[in-house]
Amino acid sequence: MTARQLIDDFLAQKRIAVIGVSRNSRDFTRAMFNEFVRRGYDAVPVNPNAAEIDGRKTFARAGLIDPKVEAALIMTPATQSEAVARECAEAGIQRVWFYRATGRGAVDERAVDFCESRGMQVVAGRCPFMFFPGPGFHGMHAFLVKLIGRYPR
Repeated sequence: MTARQLIDDFLAQKRIAVIGVSRNSRDFTRAMFNEFVRRGYDAVPVNPNAAEIDGRKTFARAGLIDPKVEAALIMTPATQSEAVARECAEAGIQRVWFYRATGRGAVDERAVDFCESRGMQVVAGRCPFMFFPGPGFHGMHAFLVKLIGRYPR
């Protein structure tokens, strides 16, 4: 699959774990989580230090989510991504997206290699906001990335 096909397939799933969503309501991970909810996704927050986030039951790890999810957006620090990827694989999650806007984000090459070696579909980097229909401000970011030829096809 092309990078864009992986992205489109991920976003076509309706039940998605958001791993690493913060308890802090001002954190970007919360904005991302809430955007998935706003767009009609059954977004499942994963944070070992919270019982609920924005009225939704929170799970400590991917393997504890019940009922299961179809995909996982990983928003943890890159140093935690390999362990999270292993949890996703053990939980049977076949689609993972390692979030990145600037810097490394959640992208860790060992985690990506692990997932790919297990036949999981991987989006390594980028921000989902750029790929939602009608992305508002993020549409300008997507436009600029297209302009310089780095938008996935």
